Amino acid sequence: MDASSVRGARVVEGAVALSLPMCGLALLLARPSMDMLMGQQRVHFWLVLTTAVLSAILAYATGEAAVRRGDARVLHVSLAFLASAGFLGLHALATPGVFLSGSNTGFVIATPVGVAIGSLFAVRSTVELSGDAAVREVRIALRLRLVLVALMVVWGVFSLAALPPFDKAIEVETLPLVIAIPAVVLYAYSAVRYAMLWQRRPSLMLLTMLCAFILLAEAMVSMALGRAWHLSWWEWHVLLLAAFLLVAYGARVSWREERFGDLYLEQNRAGFREMSVLFADLQGFTPFSEAHEPTDVVAMLNEYFAVGVPAVVSQGGEVHQIIGDALMVTFNRRGDQPDHAQRAGAAGLALQEATGRVAAAHPDWPRFRVGINSGPVAVSLLGTTGGRVQAIVGDMVNTASRIEGQAPAGGVAIGEQTRRLIPEAETTSLGDLTLKGKSSPVEAHLLVSLGTRDRS
Repeated sequence: MDASSVRGARVVEGAVALSLPMCGLALLLARPSMDMLMGQQRVHFWLVLTTAVLSAILAYATGEAAVRRGDARVLHVSLAFLASAGFLGLHALATPGVFLSGSNTGFVIATPVGVAIGSLFAVRSTVELSGDAAVREVRIALRLRLVLVALMVVWGVFSLAALPPFDKAIEVETLPLVIAIPAVVLYAYSAVRYAMLWQRRPSLMLLTMLCAFILLAEAMVSMALGRAWHLSWWEWHVLLLAAFLLVAYGARVSWREERFGDLYLEQNRAGFREMSVLFADLQGFTPFSEAHEPTDVVAMLNEYFAVGVPAVVSQGGEVHQIIGDALMVTFNRRGDQPDHAQRAGAAGLALQEATGRVAAAHPDWPRFRVGINSGPVAVSLLGTTGGRVQAIVGDMVNTASRIEGQAPAGGVAIGEQTRRLIPEAETTSLGDLTLKGKSSPVEAHLLVSLGTRDRS
């Protein structure tokens, strides 16, 4: 059996497995005698609370990845998890006899509302965005996260105080279909869109997400039709837990680096971006290492990096990697820094100023040299299971590294494109440099300051 046949068989098996909950619900509704009453308050509390905590962990993990990479899709997925987590936590408090003596209307209906809100973010996560639109979407989503948290807090306060509209009793089984039906449709649509994405680039993370959306849609059906404290009602609790466990499993078996990389928008997986890159290393590091104990070398590096790293980060730089004495910093990696060249230049000068003070106290220590270049690069996920990173690749990056090798100790050398992007900077020409691996000389400049240059 070939690979396509195996995949087709697994799709059929998965479809059958995902349909079983709805078959079970239909059977319970058709035969009420089988829909047994199960009034286990303590079990309910711990089941709902566990599901809420799991969803909250997923919301945090995806949110952190989304902010780090500026990915709107993953950020909306995070908001879908957050909506479910917060309102599930409120629903756990509705368990009679645990924290409250009786039923609380706001807490009782919190779950269907939270999961329904999550469907809105699920749908939004299916939109393929790029460029400025993706940057704006991240900003909007971050604001929506604050709004969502505020809504949950207000919901909790109003519920506890029995303020309108929570001053009247509402049973879960009377949940208006106007809430359930749209949520089911939106989750189903999201699952279809993720299935289409999975067909283009098969991965476990995409598969678990589309299955989770199907389970969430089924949970909404169970919420709308199930009888409180009966098997049909317990079903949605189990479906929610299964959905989040499935996503957690997909994340767990993925490599810890770029764990949610398969969900990234295309521009964060294999896109192009205008960026600036800063390289820095210590001139004379090898002789210094030969003449000193390893512990002394480590102490020297840590003292330098303790002031150098904050200096570049304060200008909006993102430390891509540190290898020995070498530091690589990127600007505009998320596409939200149109002034990336200005930031990179400021970071280079700030690094030299900060590390220069350390060097002044240790005259025998080597000094940093810095090289900066700007231009188009490919932003891509490299590697596979067991080792994967989001890398930036392109001639501009290689040139930046070579320029750094020609910079004077204590100085900041920049490429011609960087100089053009910061025309007000004061520079002195380093001439046309012959760089290793380059077929023709490259013009470079020594950055003196970012102030207005004398044009007279």
